Amino acid sequence: MKIAVLYDIHGNVAALDAVLADAASRQVNQIVNLGDICSGGLFLRETADRLVSLNLPTNCGNHKRQLMDQPRGRMGPSDRHAADTLLPEQLAWLAALPPTMRLSDDVLLVHGTPDSDLTYFLETVTEDGLREATREEVEQREGSANTDVILCGHTHLQRVLSLDDGCMIVNPGRVGLPAYDDDRPYAHLVESGSPHAHYAVLSKQDDGWTAELLSVEYDWEQAARDAEINGRLDRSRALRTGRV
Repeated sequence: MKIAVLYDIHGNVAALDAVLADAASRQVNQIVNLGDICSGGLFLRETADRLVSLNLPTNCGNHKRQLMDQPRGRMGPSDRHAADTLLPEQLAWLAALPPTMRLSDDVLLVHGTPDSDLTYFLETVTEDGLREATREEVEQREGSANTDVILCGHTHLQRVLSLDDGCMIVNPGRVGLPAYDDDRPYAHLVESGSPHAHYAVLSKQDDGWTAELLSVEYDWEQAARDAEINGRLDRSRALRTGRV
């Protein structure tokens, strides 16, 4: 059993197509999507259309909740662009996505953690910036999930951590946005340092699950130019360099 795991597409349909093609070449049995799909400065309608047609197991991310729950005046530029761009049926599709999902008894899909779409699972933000979370912090965030694998996203950074209880936490890395800044709970940068599209392939063997973290080339220079055309100069540097 091989499962391709992707998330944080942010309207970057070119990166999505590259990842889907790479996953097909690896003969995966299933593809799952951990959310943050259509918020950003690129091709939101096209991304939604592609994913609706694929009908993948999909949970939502924090941007979906912000898009649905916040008044437009309080939205950031990415969510405002989504609110102004997406068609009613695409917004309805996003609204119906669950925050978490059980793919099977032993695989749980979340965006941030089982309890929050905003909490980083494998990283921690302090007043000094971003650092890897300690094992104790990760175990606390795991809570009572009681599963063999938790697939998480939100930070856009690839990492795998196996806990003492046997649970493996997998962040496959982002498809469409390699760097960003945030101010919650403190101002910090999240930078992958690479413009490649990232995802993971989860494989089940007789002795359990393994995860392979993957990096895929696509035309990120064109994606950066598209972001500039849409007035998102902040996104263009991230798309070209993996840096804010």
